[in-house]
Formats: sequence, C-alpha cells, structure tokens
Amino acid sequence: MSDLIHLTAAHDGFTFSALHAPAQGRRRGGIIIIQEIFGLDRYVHEDVARWSALGFEALAPSMFDRQEPGYTAGHDPDGFQTGVKYATANGPDNAMGDIAACVAHLAPRGPVFIVGYCYGGTMAWLAASRVAGLAAASSYYGGGVAGMAGLPLTCPVIVHLGRKDGHIPADEVKAKVAAAHPDVPVHIYEGSGHGFNNDGVEAQDPADAALARERTLALFQAHGAA
Repeated sequence: MSDLIHLTAAHDGFTFSALHAPAQGRRRGGIIIIQEIFGLDRYVHEDVARWSALGFEALAPSMFDRQEPGYTAGHDPDGFQTGVKYATANGPDNAMGDIAACVAHLAPRGPVFIVGYCYGGTMAWLAASRVAGLAAASSYYGGGVAGMAGLPLTCPVIVHLGRKDGHIPADEVKAKVAAAHPDVPVHIYEGSGHGFNNDGVEAQDPADAALARERTLALFQAHGAA
C-alpha cells in the first residue's frame, strides 16, 4: 500500500512529494524509482508496488513539482510536450537534489538503489555519477545516456534498450557506453520498443520486460540487497 510523503531537497530547500511504499516481508534495501516525463502515472504506481512486493522500500519522487505540484499527464502528444518542457525547466541540478534527498531518507535503513525509465533512465545514469550513497543503478531507455556516456560512475550500472525504440539508437548508445565504461552491461531487447517496462503497452514484449527486471534485481542482489 503506497502513500505520498514529503521530502526537502538540501540544495534549495524545496519540499516535494514522493510516492512511498514500505517493503513487504524482509526488507532488502531501498529503491528510488524515477518516472518518465509523464509524472507519477499508473505505470509508476505499478512499479512502486512491484518493487515493494520484492522486499524493497520504494520511493518515487514527483520530479516536476517545482513546475506543477503533483503533475501527471497522459501518454499523448500534449503530455509529451508538457513533460519535455518541465524536464528542461527543472534542469539536472534540481533532479539530482531531489534524488539526493531520497537517498538521505532511505539510507539509514540499508543500501539504496535507483531505477529510472526514459527521462528517469537518463537521471538514473546521471545520479550514478553525481549522487553519493547509491549502491547500484538501472537505466532504462534514457535518451540522454549516449551524451553522458563519458561521465565517471560511482556505483555499478546496467542499461536496458529496446531494439524497436524509434527514439534511441540502441547500437550507438551501446557503443558509446562500451567505449567509456566497458564493464557496464548494455542489454538490447530485440522484441521491444520505447517504454517496454510499462505493462500492456504496444512497445512491450512481456518476456523482454521480465528479463530486464530479473537482470536489475540480480544487479541489486550483487551489490547489497539482502
């Protein structure tokens, strides 16, 4: 069962909301879930519930609260346009500040992991470089990863891309990550397109989604998830 909590970013004193769910059963760690550009939509709620059921205390910050508190949009052209506008206006420093606040909230109770999708995939990669206290990161189809491939990483990272993703050239991203970080696994899922972690969407091959989740969980288990 999830609820909304409020956290304050140390870098600017802004208080933002976050969807929170306690770990079910034995707690294995904390996980920060970073949304696509559409806000805390039903897919984020489903992911929070999924990780909670796996034994992780889950926290999904509402990343665009500075632009519009509680923002959620449909996966349509209007929602895409607004989400891009808000992501640009929010900038990377605010995003990293909010993620750092989530780390501070979760860290006293065990290791902290991060997973992000689309916009969140880029932010998870950036957080693996800039935010202290993360045990491991899983980046799904982040459009900015190729341009940030050369950043130094402070924790283990895994990258997931869809072969049918019309927004992100999977082979190019894989090549750039491999050149900068040959130890970072970059998995390309042949049957899936953009957003394939979202259950029920046309871009999803369910087997690909399940495999990506298994790989992410294995990464977290290898780096501190009890």
